[in-house]
Amino acid sequence: MFRYLFKRLAFMGVTVLAVCALTFFLMNIIPGGTAELILKHTVLELEEIPTDEQIAEISSRYNLHDPLYIQFGNWLAGALQGDLGSSYIQKKPVSYLLLLRLPATIQLAFAAMSIAVLIGVPLGIFCAIRENKFTDYILRIVTLMGVSMPGFWLALILILFFSVNLKLFPVAGYGELRYLVLPAVALSAHSLALTLRMVRTGMLEVMSQPYIAFAISKGLSPRHVIARHALKNALLPAITVLALSLGHMLGGAVVIESIFAWPGVGSLLVDAISGRDIPLVQGCVLTIVGVFVTINLLVDLTYTYLDPRIRYG
Repeated sequence: MFRYLFKRLAFMGVTVLAVCALTFFLMNIIPGGTAELILKHTVLELEEIPTDEQIAEISSRYNLHDPLYIQFGNWLAGALQGDLGSSYIQKKPVSYLLLLRLPATIQLAFAAMSIAVLIGVPLGIFCAIRENKFTDYILRIVTLMGVSMPGFWLALILILFFSVNLKLFPVAGYGELRYLVLPAVALSAHSLALTLRMVRTGMLEVMSQPYIAFAISKGLSPRHVIARHALKNALLPAITVLALSLGHMLGGAVVIESIFAWPGVGSLLVDAISGRDIPLVQGCVLTIVGVFVTINLLVDLTYTYLDPRIRYG
């Protein structure tokens, strides 16, 4: 197990480094000067043209004349010491801005994940029990729509129906619980549909195994067989899907946060990219990738609990 953990942690470090390096160099090869964009977002009026003196001053202040590998090396050295730098546009430490936005993203992600788990898992079990019945067909059609439906389209439909027509929830904003409902539902739809399908498929496969037939032959109730013998093994593929979905949500559901004006990491990343605020982009990407690889590691370790036959070494 320790050897496996060491290999995974080393691989995680390489993955994070590679993604951060790729992001940094891609941000710097986009047409248009970084200094000009910083000036347009901080100093200049809408139609003003930056002067050579202003560009030179900004480039000198942020060491933009240095070769890209030196700039990335300086950022990496600071990141390894816990210093992600300061935002070019907002003039504040990147770590402070991330900590300011991260709670909103965590709140939205866990609300959406709760909806996906609390509805998707029971419905998946129900569909497996009622295989090829009318309700099973209906729920399979609904899940197909949920998987295929673009998140931004569903978000707009929810706003039109529940906010504009029925006036039950606000169109956008952040604060009270009522602001959370629509973005959480829109964000959870895809994960809920996938969870339902994966649990149904897993339950059908597990229920056909000999040990389930043996448990039933002993006189155990169907509820006991499902809860104690079938569900753990059936949840393995669903947990993988949920973990990847949670990583996506925590990393920042960019479209949903933008539509509902939700002040999370996703909307922060969009603003940073539009202004080519490279330290802020790097900080957001580092957070997103770190969340993904950490969740994947935790899921792999969870497998050993759900299925004792799985061993790492």
